[in-house]
Amino acid sequence: MKQYYLFVFLIFNSSSSLWTQIQFSEQSALLGCENSSYGVGTLGGGISFFDFNADGWDDITVSSEFGEPIRFFQNNQGSFAQINLNFSDQLAETKTVQWVDFDNDGDYDLFSVSNTHAYRLYENDGNMQFSDISPAAGLAVPDYDAWGGSWGDYNNDGWLDLFISSRDLNNSAIHNRLYRNNGDQTFTDVTVSVGISTNDYTTFCSVFFDYNNDGLQDIYMANDRPWNLNILYENNGDGTFTDVSAASGANVGVSAMSNTIGDYNRDGWLDIYITNTPEGNVFLKNNGDGTFTDVAQTNGTFMESYAWGAVFIDAENDADLDLYVSSLFTDAQSQYLTSAFYENNGSGMYTIPTNAGFENDVGRSYANAMGDITNDGYPDMCVLNFQPDDIYLWHNLSPQTNNWIKIKLQGDVSNRQGIGSWLEISVNGQKQYNYTLCGEGYIAQNSGYEFFGIGSATTIDYIKVTWLSGIVDIINNPPINIHGTLVEGSNVLAVGEEVASEGTVIVFPNPTQGILQVQIPRELLPTSVRMTDAQGRILFSEKLESLSEVLDISAYSKGVYYLIFENYGVKKVLIH
Repeated sequence: MKQYYLFVFLIFNSSSSLWTQIQFSEQSALLGCENSSYGVGTLGGGISFFDFNADGWDDITVSSEFGEPIRFFQNNQGSFAQINLNFSDQLAETKTVQWVDFDNDGDYDLFSVSNTHAYRLYENDGNMQFSDISPAAGLAVPDYDAWGGSWGDYNNDGWLDLFISSRDLNNSAIHNRLYRNNGDQTFTDVTVSVGISTNDYTTFCSVFFDYNNDGLQDIYMANDRPWNLNILYENNGDGTFTDVSAASGANVGVSAMSNTIGDYNRDGWLDIYITNTPEGNVFLKNNGDGTFTDVAQTNGTFMESYAWGAVFIDAENDADLDLYVSSLFTDAQSQYLTSAFYENNGSGMYTIPTNAGFENDVGRSYANAMGDITNDGYPDMCVLNFQPDDIYLWHNLSPQTNNWIKIKLQGDVSNRQGIGSWLEISVNGQKQYNYTLCGEGYIAQNSGYEFFGIGSATTIDYIKVTWLSGIVDIINNPPINIHGTLVEGSNVLAVGEEVASEGTVIVFPNPTQGILQVQIPRELLPTSVRMTDAQGRILFSEKLESLSEVLDISAYSKGVYYLIFENYGVKKVLIH
């Protein structure tokens, strides 16, 4: 059984971010993601970059055109293999594919949305065997032009509720729906009773988020067609919602394809990026007073293309959010951008960097999502493309000169996935904020880890997590360059497969491709380390004098090795 111990490091440092050249490489074929095109379905589909088998590695799930199955690509420690999860009955054209622990049992269930065959919920028995429980769960509806799904806990009862987005240009009887999770594997349609309109808004996707920082999950709808203004529903805290679209300024009238949530200017308020046709995208800056201002034209992200998916990503881990946007246009339509990677310059202004690797990003692209292929802490992206292109798998090869931390939440009183939680970190007094979501962008699902880049800083003051339950966890001076899990109410961080406690040496990533980060408690310094192979032969010895050290062992062949630390002990390392 994994054990948890409280740890406190009293380490403070003052450091600034290092400038790093962003570099991505498209490696779908190299990493095993062949046969992954969406096909020729209507307006593309969704994609998930989420660890569906809970082994610590982000997997990829790809939606499909009619007659083709959903495709599953399992991450085998840095490369992918397509696997069969026996969804032979799921041959409808799918839009949304999401992994969600709707029943709080610790495994991930599959939820899919179709624009021709409504939606289905498949329960995981814990061994990656699935059963369609949609009828029993109260989610069986007639063939229905549904498009997006988003999960959140609007009534703060610890169970994830479901919002369905519907896009139908001709049938006013088809509308968005909010389902309350009853906690007994059933759902109840509460759309009308909570104050959600049943008008047809041609909604591509919606998202649960907290726009006014009151600890309650609000709902934002991205509506296609300029005459269907986007809608923001404020959660009243009594199980009902109020339409505050006009008062907040969130009622933009565009052909909205997606809504992407993030705090781009690190002020603690969640902003919204909305993609559009060539009339230009919308970037709603949250003013912190219940209103939004569109800053797309002034901050450089207007784009003017046929944009679809968008994702916030700190590509170089320099502590600010960059932005990637997919486009339907190809290089044959050169008057429009075929995609856009916008680099945040640190002040909330964006520019498109040269030679970042996206020069060949010319496919007809729809959804995109963020994850971590190799668990190196530098976020990667996958992009769903129209036939004949397979997905793009953008591997982040930026120089790893900056530091980071990845955090996964496990709810106890709150929902198991910790959806709707605020994460705050402080680095040398400078704060960053993330908010956990399940379903955003253009019908996409990002990694279950929350990523924070911290630049060249070598310490984090604290991590603070505010759960939907109201419980607050604080971890002081956590180690850096690790992926950790925080259990609600514990104030303790489990690091990888190790235990983070006072006096612990941490080696990460492990397995590695050759570059190791070593975190050493102050009380053990100075120390030394020697590495041996499996036969006990000493390969090198090195003195360590810093709290954070980098060991380059890339010259050695694949296999098992041992790091022997003076006055501490042994760490087993696998090179793959």
